Amino acid sequence: MKFILQAGNWASGWELIDRAVPMADDYGFWGFLMPDHYMWGKDRGGDSTLETWIVLSYLAGKTKRIKFGTLVTPIPFRPPGMLAKEVSTLDIISGGRTILGVGAGWSQTEFEGYSVWDEPKVRVDKTVEGLELILRLWESEGKVDHSGRYYSAKGAVLEPKPVQKPHPPLLFGGVGKRMLSLAGRFGDIIVIPPWYEGGFEAGKKVVVASARRHHREDKLSFAELSFGFREKYDRQAITAKVEAAKKSGCEYFIVGFPGETYLESMDDFTKNVMPQF
Repeated sequence: MKFILQAGNWASGWELIDRAVPMADDYGFWGFLMPDHYMWGKDRGGDSTLETWIVLSYLAGKTKRIKFGTLVTPIPFRPPGMLAKEVSTLDIISGGRTILGVGAGWSQTEFEGYSVWDEPKVRVDKTVEGLELILRLWESEGKVDHSGRYYSAKGAVLEPKPVQKPHPPLLFGGVGKRMLSLAGRFGDIIVIPPWYEGGFEAGKKVVVASARRHHREDKLSFAELSFGFREKYDRQAITAKVEAAKKSGCEYFIVGFPGETYLESMDDFTKNVMPQF
């Protein structure tokens, strides 16, 4: 089992993140993920946030092994070509330690403030087209031309390419049927969130069926997501969750800890839970 640490990108948690991630690198965590949002809203923690890709770049310079990614990036939020360049740059300067989380976006307030808000179908359509352009920029030699419904590129050159081949891993975390199907088509690490109404096994079936249609069943890995920061740390309970994830065929376990005991809980998890798996 590979363990991935997670934390929010609220500005109030920055000092904790700055301490925790280098520790996680030493502890042997496989990766670290942050959500990629500019505005959460009053009911989700407020709008005082850090720019996630800049934070991850900073943390990459303080660590040696741990991988960095997003949970997740709303692809329609930024011009996809610019996002491709940002992720490629981080992959290069980190020595191949970058993961791109893929989502379609959910925060209307955030999109209206910084981008363009569309109905769900259009956001997913933009995600598909944007992701296709990103992959072409990462993988194509020479210039890239693209004339699509939502995005265009004329003679775009993305050099140097990402270190990881054929490209940095794509992590999917959506719950809509189309997003689950896209996960099967494009994804490397698939998170079936706890709030998916059909449950893990039902979501996994949708992803695998899509992967089968695109002849890439062997490319998929699944991850269990535990929002540990919402409740008091309980070693026995979290151990049971990891065991259940392992039995479900997950190769990754994404874990967070309560802010008031984050470092202490992470230390206990590292010493008493991780070695069992």
